[in-house]
Amino acid sequence: MAAASPSASAAATNIMLAIYEKKTNSIDLYRPLRQYISFTYSEREAVNLEDDLSHVKTLRSDIERIADPSPTTRRDLFISYFKALCLIETRFPISPDKDHINSIQFTWFDAFKQKQKAVQQNIHLEKAAILFNLGAVYSQIGLSYDRATVDGRRQASHAFIAAAGAFAFLRDNASTKASMGNSTTVDLSVECAGMLERLMLAQAQECVFENTIAKGSTPGVCAKISRQVGLYYEEALGALNVAPLKDHFDKAWIAHVQLKAALFYAEACYRYSLELHEKEEIAEEIARLKSGISALAEAKKSSKGAAAQLLDAISKLEASLNRNLERAVKENDRVYLMRVPSPSSLNPLPAFSMVKPMQMNEVLDASKEKLFASLVPDSSAKALSRYTEMLDDVIRTQAEKLQQGSELTRVRLKEMDLPDSILALEGNFSLPEDLKNEVENVQSSGGPAGLEAELQQLRDLRRVNQELLIQTEELLQKEAAEDTQFRSQFGTRWTRPQSSTLTKTLQERLNKFAANLKQAADSDARIERSVREHSALMSILDRRPIEAALPSLARPMMSLDANEDAIVGALKQSLRQLETLGAQRAGLEDMLREMKRKDDILPKLMTSTGSYEDLFRKEIAKYDHICEEITQNIEAQEQLLMQIQAQNEEFSHVFNLEDYKASREKCYKQIQAAVAKWKEIKENINEGLKFYVTLQDAITNIKQQCSDFVMTRNIQCREMMEDVQRQMAGFSFQDRKNSTGPYPQVGQPQQPPRTSSQLQTEPQSIPPPSQSPYYRPPEQPMPGYGHHPPPYGAPQQPSPPYGAPQQPSPYHVPAPASPYPPPQTQPQPPINPEYGQPAYPGWRGPYYNAPAQQPGSLPRPPYTIPNPYNPHQSGYYKQ
Repeated sequence: MAAASPSASAAATNIMLAIYEKKTNSIDLYRPLRQYISFTYSEREAVNLEDDLSHVKTLRSDIERIADPSPTTRRDLFISYFKALCLIETRFPISPDKDHINSIQFTWFDAFKQKQKAVQQNIHLEKAAILFNLGAVYSQIGLSYDRATVDGRRQASHAFIAAAGAFAFLRDNASTKASMGNSTTVDLSVECAGMLERLMLAQAQECVFENTIAKGSTPGVCAKISRQVGLYYEEALGALNVAPLKDHFDKAWIAHVQLKAALFYAEACYRYSLELHEKEEIAEEIARLKSGISALAEAKKSSKGAAAQLLDAISKLEASLNRNLERAVKENDRVYLMRVPSPSSLNPLPAFSMVKPMQMNEVLDASKEKLFASLVPDSSAKALSRYTEMLDDVIRTQAEKLQQGSELTRVRLKEMDLPDSILALEGNFSLPEDLKNEVENVQSSGGPAGLEAELQQLRDLRRVNQELLIQTEELLQKEAAEDTQFRSQFGTRWTRPQSSTLTKTLQERLNKFAANLKQAADSDARIERSVREHSALMSILDRRPIEAALPSLARPMMSLDANEDAIVGALKQSLRQLETLGAQRAGLEDMLREMKRKDDILPKLMTSTGSYEDLFRKEIAKYDHICEEITQNIEAQEQLLMQIQAQNEEFSHVFNLEDYKASREKCYKQIQAAVAKWKEIKENINEGLKFYVTLQDAITNIKQQCSDFVMTRNIQCREMMEDVQRQMAGFSFQDRKNSTGPYPQVGQPQQPPRTSSQLQTEPQSIPPPSQSPYYRPPEQPMPGYGHHPPPYGAPQQPSPPYGAPQQPSPYHVPAPASPYPPPQTQPQPPINPEYGQPAYPGWRGPYYNAPAQQPGSLPRPPYTIPNPYNPHQSGYYKQ
């Protein structure tokens, strides 16, 4: 088995070609351009553009004298100047025409035969020469890297790819225009630019091949990459051997390219033969080795002027080929005895390209440059405006046709109830959007099934209010019974007023609350009755999904020819085609607007010497194919709609579509009625919840008042008991020097002795029991009557001191619309100036204080109402 040797072509390292720049003569761009601006526009404009003119002058001067020989600096200079030339071309007409800038002559010498030159009075020669020099400096950058390293070879390959891109851009965009003048040079021809592109690609692929060898890739991969190197060199050699390049280049150049082509063909044969040897395909291996040796021998006949290092690489590769050939022949003669095919009968060697020319459009794009941005010739501006109007009219007309087509489709399909009827047949139908939203809101709020829980809340709240009312009444009854007992026991000595005279107002208010509760209970009963009566109607709202309640479009029970599937399939196919046409219309409209956005004819207008109308017709014609596609789309849609209408009539007849529509509308109305009734009941329940929460606040408030009253009466009772007991024991009351009665005068209070426990629990200031007022609420709440957060979601509010102005109720129950009577509120009397508290018999406070936690059978506080039934919601509680 033949061993693989290091790449023979590696000996040719650094034997590559670089292109030298074209030379030019000095020219003055500054003065002619400035004169044109001053004459065509104004002197002020020329002054304003002084910096732009100086910038262009500097760029041209640097190109002429090679101020910085660095290839990368020259590359950036050529790119900047080319962009400037693109902007100059659209604003300054440079030509021999007397109305143009005719004092500028561009002179450029041939890069390969420097005695030849081209002189032209147009900017095309200048642009082509700059592109040539850009490709040349890219080739010089590629040659400057150290290709003995992997990174150096990679960078060199990228530089050669960029050089190939520059020469390709020259060939495609500038060579033809530059060659149309009376004076031209071969180096700017299309043929030369194409040859240089191939040469640069060959050298870029050669760098890739060197890296492939360095990585130790398989012989098959190396053979493919090597063969592509040879192909690129062969293409360049082919261009060099025909006119106009045949006699234009130095023979050393041609010899170099020819030897490189043969070298890399032989290298591919060598690598491919190694792979064949591993497969024991000895006969083809021998043929490939002979083919490589033959190619090298033929190339050496024309090697005059070639570099010695390249010739040495060929000799080493030839030696490797001969050595492997000798071994292969011996093995074939001794072992395989296979017939060796002729080289001409072999298939072409496989090749794989790893490089392609770099796209230079973005590199050389001048659209974002600001040079001479303010210069637009008046005639060109007016013509551009006229063209824009014409184009806008075309776009508007076509867009209206597209929109009308889409609207027509929507209306016609709605008239035929499509595609809803097809979806109904497949079970994919849905409610109208507005009705569907209402049903979803009902279901998210608990639906009809949730009303029972809310009714239970009404019952619980009513029970809580009733129990609070009973507890309050029991407080007053207990206090009155105790007062009667002491009055019976002590007779005339028991001088304080009877409880019934002091609690008359409280009792009246409690009676009113009891009446309110009775009336509210009647309203609750009506709500519960309404829920029971309409439960069947509202049950449809519990269906999930609600579409399950809708009637379905069923297939006919009996069919004569069983063609229902064919009818449905044809209709669905037509609908899909209609949808495709709609998508095409959207794409056509986007295409129109995108074309308009990119349509910039200003450069053509600024250099055009013919009729603007002719140019407009030519440019507008670019849109003809899209307009034709739009017309065809609309016509195809009309035909398809007629077809769909006929298919839908047959579909409606077979599936009895009219009866289905009637059933569906009836179901819609049923759902709407159920939603309306649910909303009505829900609003009534919410009103009831709000009423009970407000009433509970009022009852809790009056219960607190009654508790305070009872506590104060108990204190008075104990004091009076002490006085009566002292009288009965014969004590003298002479020590009460400042009192004419059994109790001190108002304004001269004297506290009797108290035990430590009494001092802790009794208020700091208690009026004498024998003086009016008999009742003064304590300034601090007693233990056991502390305030708690209001139940049912009511906002917590601090309890103000008794007698202080209080805030009105946060709830407002509109009396005319609500069956629940609002709690009665009464005006509050003036505050007693001496004690800061009103006397109890005339007390008229608001009902709505923060409720206190009371003993009894109340539910666990706070009794929170779910969010949907917040008592702060507005609305009326309807029956």
